[in-house]
Amino acid sequence: MNYSERLAALPFHFWSVVFFALGATVGSFLNVCIHRLPRGESIVSPPSHCPHCGGRIPWRHNLPILSWLWLRGRCAMCGGPIAVRYVLVEFLTGALFLGCWIVFGRESPALALVYAAFLAALVAATFIDVEHYIIPDEITLGGTVAGFFCSFFVPALHGSNGPVGGAQGALIGAALGGGVMYAILRLGKWLFGRERLRLEPGSVVFFGEEGIELPDRFVPYEEVFYRPGDEIRLEAERVELADRCYARCTVRLSRDRLLIGPDTLDPEQVPFMEVVTDRLQLPREAMGLGDVKFMMAIGAFLGWRGVLFTLMTSAMIGAAFGVAAILARRREWSSRIPYGPYLALAATVWIFAGDAIVRFWLGR
Repeated sequence: MNYSERLAALPFHFWSVVFFALGATVGSFLNVCIHRLPRGESIVSPPSHCPHCGGRIPWRHNLPILSWLWLRGRCAMCGGPIAVRYVLVEFLTGALFLGCWIVFGRESPALALVYAAFLAALVAATFIDVEHYIIPDEITLGGTVAGFFCSFFVPALHGSNGPVGGAQGALIGAALGGGVMYAILRLGKWLFGRERLRLEPGSVVFFGEEGIELPDRFVPYEEVFYRPGDEIRLEAERVELADRCYARCTVRLSRDRLLIGPDTLDPEQVPFMEVVTDRLQLPREAMGLGDVKFMMAIGAFLGWRGVLFTLMTSAMIGAAFGVAAILARRREWSSRIPYGPYLALAATVWIFAGDAIVRFWLGR
């Protein structure tokens, strides 16, 4: 009996334990990605360290799940709290890996591994989107490329027996997912393309080189100026530039032009502007391009059927959560809501129960 045959002869649930442990370890790495990717930091260097004191975390204090529980959620060096999110991500990723093995392990260990890796990416995207309202390109565009290659080498992802069929399934899924999501984005822009903000009287708004500093949040220009005609409008009590001031005037800012009262300026020549106002009108998107790219990655792994299921199910899940949050007075109707988690949850449902749900819907 050769080495691979010996591994195959091990009990099924021995591998269940291995998959859970592997998933928890991957979850520990996902915590690094969740913390560093939105900040533009390297996920390789420096090694794991305490976010409070900066001390390097030794391996014995970096064991997935166990170390957090043993240290009671605190740094062993400075006693600073370590967020419960860390152990939650590790346990959730371990549970998802275990689920993939139990459901798909007997059919195809390779399929179980690919689905497990895909779900790990969904976990990272979800936690990043909830906290930062972005999904990094490393996950979306990188996930699309990974989905294509995984589909080529594991064509069972798309119910195919050959690599060409698997690759075709990935391409169709990515094109459909990205295309439909982009169409939804454009329709939402047309229907809900303006956001009117009411501020406290005398509020100060800063326009810098990268974006707008509102009293309660920062808005990057890349989220505002999506189309050539997008424009910020406001009525200002006072406007201060580096070399001049204005009183009681209309301000209109686009990507290429700044209008302050009767004057027309080049935004590139105005690195800083301070405005006192009580209302502001911003162009906005129904969703971001990150969701479009995220749907491309989902389609590359799940194919066109998974795309349609994910789009419909995420809409229902999002509507249910949104209405519940509004009724519980946790959100306003105009509040910004990250949509990535709903896409991730719907895609997860498709992986584990999609076919059964579709058969139930169709009465088969």
